[in-house]
Amino acid sequence: MHNRSRPFPLSTERVGTPPLRATADGTARFADRFAPALASDFFRSASLGLTLSSLGIGTYLGDNTEGDDAAYEDSVRTAIQSGVNVIDTAINYRCQRSERAIGAALQRAFASGDATREELVVCTKGGYVPLDRTPPETREEYQAYLKREFFDPQVLHADDLVGGGHSLAPRFLRYCIAKSRQNLGLRTIDVYYVHNPEQQLASVSVTELFARLRAAFGVLEEAATRGEIGVYGLATWDALRSPRGEKGALELEAVVNLAREVGGDEHHLRAVQLPINLAMLEAVRGETQPIADKMVTAVAAAQALGVTVFGSATLMQSRLAANLPPTLAEHFPWCATDAQRAVAFARSLPGVTTSLIGMRSAEHVRENLASAPPTPSVS
Repeated sequence: MHNRSRPFPLSTERVGTPPLRATADGTARFADRFAPALASDFFRSASLGLTLSSLGIGTYLGDNTEGDDAAYEDSVRTAIQSGVNVIDTAINYRCQRSERAIGAALQRAFASGDATREELVVCTKGGYVPLDRTPPETREEYQAYLKREFFDPQVLHADDLVGGGHSLAPRFLRYCIAKSRQNLGLRTIDVYYVHNPEQQLASVSVTELFARLRAAFGVLEEAATRGEIGVYGLATWDALRSPRGEKGALELEAVVNLAREVGGDEHHLRAVQLPINLAMLEAVRGETQPIADKMVTAVAAAQALGVTVFGSATLMQSRLAANLPPTLAEHFPWCATDAQRAVAFARSLPGVTTSLIGMRSAEHVRENLASAPPTPSVS
């Protein structure tokens, strides 16, 4: 089922110590346990050496309330119990509440035996200033928060910020990694993304951005060596889908080459996340990326470079959950809803290992999993 590649060495723990992160054996065991109840291609071997569910749970949307905290905690737990082993978040999502809800769900899952740590792939991101529980009500309150939490302790300097809230400064990334590990209750984050690095290009040149990425990659390579993260990558919105030369566009080959310069041939840049859905097909149709002097799609470039692709915005923040063209039903006759059809479409795209979907209820988890029904057995 898995066709597993040689696993990338995610772990540096000594033999006999409890695993503190996802492992090749652990994720394969999780897949084997749930495979009979799910589609034959539901679990996929990733270039980063793990077996991943083709649907992952995202935690971006929602209010900064205890009600949504509880809803996410329950939906993450339901997803794990249903065969989903990819969990995605970011430190800035819902003022750190999403990470903390995931942390609570993970502790419940581990305590109950729903899963073990080495079976789950937990991903988060850093780059945006994280608020704490609730957003400031005024600009003045925000500035006071920045001063108190970041400027005074010298986590950030004012000129480190772009657009008032984005930074790749090394001390800031170290802070974010430590805070995310605390929020999630984990020793090691499996995949750590630099969050929307193209945001920097609103204020600096591509040359300066790459200088900042070089410093950021140095921090992330050090974090991987210490076991604070497994691998890292880029979580982008426009950068890899935009035509070459357009403002905000980045070339993945150049980014990977930079990681190789920083970390050597065994560098830890192994993942990218970008929007891939029915309405945003640039990653699989637009030849925006140069590879060996040939233009290819972002997904093809990632495959060529040994980088695992995670598709985001699968339902485009629910805008693809209804009113889709009736002809789409002909291609996915097992689906009962437009949301299921949109998910089935994204999950079926070659080169995309996992499609991420925001799910705030057990009902949403069950509906989305129904987009990938088990293959009927032949008697």
